[in-house]
Amino acid sequence: MDRAIWWIRRDLRLADNQALTEAIRQAKEVIPLFILDPKLINSRNNSEKRLSFLYHGLKELDADLRKLGSRLIVRRGNPAKTLAQLSAEYLIGQIFAEADFSPYARKRDTRVAALVRLELVGSLGLRHPETVIKDDGAAYIVFTPYMRAWKKHGIPGRRELLPIPERINTPDGIDSEQLPEPMGASGEMQFQPGEREANLRLERFVESKRGGIFGYGDLRNRMDSDGTSGLSPYLRFGMISARQAFAAANEAIQLATGPEDDSSAQTWLNELVWREFYISILYHFPEVGKQSFRPEMRELQWANNPDDFNAWESGATGYPTVDAGMRQLNATGWMHNRARMITASFLVKDLLVDWRLGEAYFMRQLVDGDPAANNGGWQWTAGTGTDAAPYFRIFNPILQGQKFDPDGTFIRRWVPELQTVPREYIHQPWLMPPSLQAKVGCIIGKTYPGPIVDHNQQRHLALMMYGRQ
Repeated sequence: MDRAIWWIRRDLRLADNQALTEAIRQAKEVIPLFILDPKLINSRNNSEKRLSFLYHGLKELDADLRKLGSRLIVRRGNPAKTLAQLSAEYLIGQIFAEADFSPYARKRDTRVAALVRLELVGSLGLRHPETVIKDDGAAYIVFTPYMRAWKKHGIPGRRELLPIPERINTPDGIDSEQLPEPMGASGEMQFQPGEREANLRLERFVESKRGGIFGYGDLRNRMDSDGTSGLSPYLRFGMISARQAFAAANEAIQLATGPEDDSSAQTWLNELVWREFYISILYHFPEVGKQSFRPEMRELQWANNPDDFNAWESGATGYPTVDAGMRQLNATGWMHNRARMITASFLVKDLLVDWRLGEAYFMRQLVDGDPAANNGGWQWTAGTGTDAAPYFRIFNPILQGQKFDPDGTFIRRWVPELQTVPREYIHQPWLMPPSLQAKVGCIIGKTYPGPIVDHNQQRHLALMMYGRQ
């Protein structure tokens, strides 16, 4: 084959890229192509911060490609029409792309394959969703059996990862559009985009002597600590592959020096498997993107009070941990996972707001917003999905804050109105005597809102609502 296209979607990397490797193997010349798909770029559930991260990442990829004698080609338009036009104009023999599993991606790829020769190579996860299924061909809908079956297929080592190509031969004379200007400079972003940064983060996480993967089991839920890998935005856009993450986790497990280290590394590996599980659920049950997985939960009578929702999304509920999480999300496009569970539980089970409204809001904000993981997390919290938390599990935002942010460090960082509040009141500032409120300059109802609902009362109402189903 003389010429092929490497169609870049969610694999913005050169290392361990199966689609790119196969394109180079089969074709003398390879065109790295990214299509600005209006259906995705202009989606109402898109995030400016996520798009900015994507555009910066594409610029980083272009710079890396140029070091290999290639360059990034950018086109805008309907993918099927764009690829058909390019294939005819430049005599393309084959198009190679990494498989994607969202309902839209699968429909898009079916339309493309009807017009041009498309070969899907590799996967967003380590395994294709059709790989880990029951003996009768049914999909797993409970995580633990899925995880056991998933692990039976083995986990790759670093030696199995594909290297960066030495050179990519890309023909001259192919027009490329300019990428849209990202929002803000990359140096101002919490997550520096690009494959290089993704690899640095992974190496720091797995090689750290303190914290990192061997401290993950103890620190991952602490909102006041940097105890997670911070790799979710990079996995979202494939700036690092799932295989690279699993290989690093597997190596760390082999190097564990004791049961605590081993348990901690296993915990992180299992979190990666959760990502695979949610990809599988969305693949086998695409309807979860629009409705509760559990039929009996589809007729819940949500209150959906717009004032309550506005207070939640702006971080003005009067519950410090909830407000800190939402303000972190709004400011950075990211939220600690424990805070995600607390804020989601509060919206659904304290404010009685439909989980789909929260899911959509998160997608409009998150840098790492992923259709499978975001949906899976929200349905788990709401008790409406596969392997969901039981509906009667309702997070107490006060107790959660006291346990996972005991000194209020996370709260004070994101809710400056509470910076001077003493530790004993930081999770319930409304309990401060008026004289103390005046002394520390935090007047409840004026400087900072009082609780918009009573948690105990709302818990009772939530149990009644769910119990009717």
